Amino acid sequence: MSVSRRGFLQGLGSGRTAQAAAFMAGRGHEEYVAELMQQGGRPERRATPSLPPGVEAIRISSNENPLGPGKAAIDAILGKFPEANRYPFNSTPLDADLEILLAKLNNAKRENVVLGVGSQEILRNAVRVFMSPTKHLAQAIPTFETCGAVARQLGYPVKNAPVDAKMKTDLAAILPLVKGAGLVYICNPNNPTSTLVGSKQLTDFVNEVRKASPTTAILIDEAYFDYITDSSYTTVIPLALQTPNVVVARTFSKAYGMAGVRVGYGIGDAATIKKMAAYRMPYNVNTFGVAAAVTSLKDPKHIEEERARNTAVRDFTVKALADMGYTSAESQGNFIFADIGKTMTAAAFRDACAKQGVMVGRDFPPVEKQWARISLGTMDEMQKATAVFRNVLRPTTTTAGKQQ
Repeated sequence: MSVSRRGFLQGLGSGRTAQAAAFMAGRGHEEYVAELMQQGGRPERRATPSLPPGVEAIRISSNENPLGPGKAAIDAILGKFPEANRYPFNSTPLDADLEILLAKLNNAKRENVVLGVGSQEILRNAVRVFMSPTKHLAQAIPTFETCGAVARQLGYPVKNAPVDAKMKTDLAAILPLVKGAGLVYICNPNNPTSTLVGSKQLTDFVNEVRKASPTTAILIDEAYFDYITDSSYTTVIPLALQTPNVVVARTFSKAYGMAGVRVGYGIGDAATIKKMAAYRMPYNVNTFGVAAAVTSLKDPKHIEEERARNTAVRDFTVKALADMGYTSAESQGNFIFADIGKTMTAAAFRDACAKQGVMVGRDFPPVEKQWARISLGTMDEMQKATAVFRNVLRPTTTTAGKQQ
């Protein structure tokens, strides 16, 4: 059945359309389409086909914000559909408006900011800009895989330093690897371990890298910055602004709830950002993403509320696992890294949870035999998920999963 443009736009305000927009923004267009096909055009059910009828899947596998964007951001997305026929440079706000706003919020200038299709584009382009077959990548392991994966695809060498016993990025272990490196990648808080390196420690590390290997670039991924509750930590963006070849990557995919909208940015000194911008795809951030990002940045209360919500859910989940006899790394993100090795591997845990409708994270070598990543959903989702964890992990106590 064909639908006219006028009819489509008239339907934008309907509950079903708003629900679809919120789902696509928070989870991603591909997932929305896949589930739409699976459910015969009824994405609101979002059931996994292999589950019994009526059983809802709890998706805590991708470090997504379970609530999606704030209402103001969703309204901004819906409001741009009448301009969907226009290129981004013929719509408002412009990507330049987003760059200027980001610069203002970070005491920088527009030339210090480059936009990306999520922070993924920033990470991928950093590999292209700074690495070569003779200039390797130095990073922790496990960590977020994009830089390492792109480097290997391009035939560039990768050198890894294991995280420490507390699952924290071991900067002292990375330092001997930096000489001659094209790029050093630090995810902070680290994904998948959820742990945080202190800002002073990280600043000292950057200075040491600059001394040991002056031409080496340093990419600091602050994707989960908005979830940090350690009051002693401050962003290293000011350091990046005054230090050549240092870039901080940020994203709207996590606390802002826009994983499916794909907006991120890199920030650093002007000369470094100019190198990054040369690899940026024209009009890379779409009209909807720009509008949603600009609107979200003007709604700081929403992020404060999301941080508080996530902290409560995080505390509950960590305690639930502890009551079962399982410890977790100290989390500063919207996910936790749980030590389940005395019972099963991450793969066995994932498969067993999936059979009961709970989807947890993928394997993260070389610690996949012992550690599992669990993203944080809503409180209701995590109460249900921890009940599944009790069944799967067979704890010796029975107090887990009960909200105090």
